[in-house]
Amino acid sequence: MHLTWEEGGWEQLAPGVTRRRLPRWDATVGLVVGTEGALMVDAGSTVREGAELRRQAEFLLTREAPGGPRGVTHLALTHPHFDHVLGMSAFAGAEVYGAVGLDRVFAGPGDGLRTDAERHGVDPDEAAEATELLARPRHLVSGDVTVGLGDGREAVLANVGPGHSRHDLVVLVPGRRGAPSVVFCGDLVEESGEPQAGPDSVPGRWPAAMDRLLALGGEEALYVPGHGAVVDAAFVRAQRDELARRFSTP
Repeated sequence: MHLTWEEGGWEQLAPGVTRRRLPRWDATVGLVVGTEGALMVDAGSTVREGAELRRQAEFLLTREAPGGPRGVTHLALTHPHFDHVLGMSAFAGAEVYGAVGLDRVFAGPGDGLRTDAERHGVDPDEAAEATELLARPRHLVSGDVTVGLGDGREAVLANVGPGHSRHDLVVLVPGRRGAPSVVFCGDLVEESGEPQAGPDSVPGRWPAAMDRLLALGGEEALYVPGHGAVVDAAFVRAQRDELARRFSTP
């Protein structure tokens, strides 16, 4: 492998903070790097995709952060939908974080996740493998948790939901040395299409979740949607207002 961040599809948002838009469903993953740890945000849609993300992260860390972590040490799952979590088992050894209640989703039979993955075109054998290998996150977040990654680099994992799902987690990477803060929003925010409200969404509370997201990041942050291009606070606020109108009770 001879990849730079950009050649591997990775987009640098701030020093030590990158993201990649994955093919097919345009789901975003993020990577936050410190001198002692590296946090991946979401895991891809299959074990194979997760393993490729892990390999890319290991290579890029070796090349771009020599002397730092050799691999992904922490994994944050923004919500329990197949295109964001089914690669989880590829990150064996990482400390896994999710919103409270994600453990109950993963402890179930997995039929809903597997069926949803297959309905969207994931190979049935790959969908079955990924759901069978799901494990409960070790760290369940009810308010917010700060993860230190070394040399002052921190990531704040905040349970701001429910909204898009019943278990929405966002990741704030505070800005430093003149760089902007970055907020990984999961599917609470989408840029490449209209936000999707599935059977596990809580529409009446979605706008409030976005209010908490905006309060966390502030006006100057970069907001990374679960799908689509990076946006600003004005975009998030406009989408929040549209969701409030869309789901308002007559």
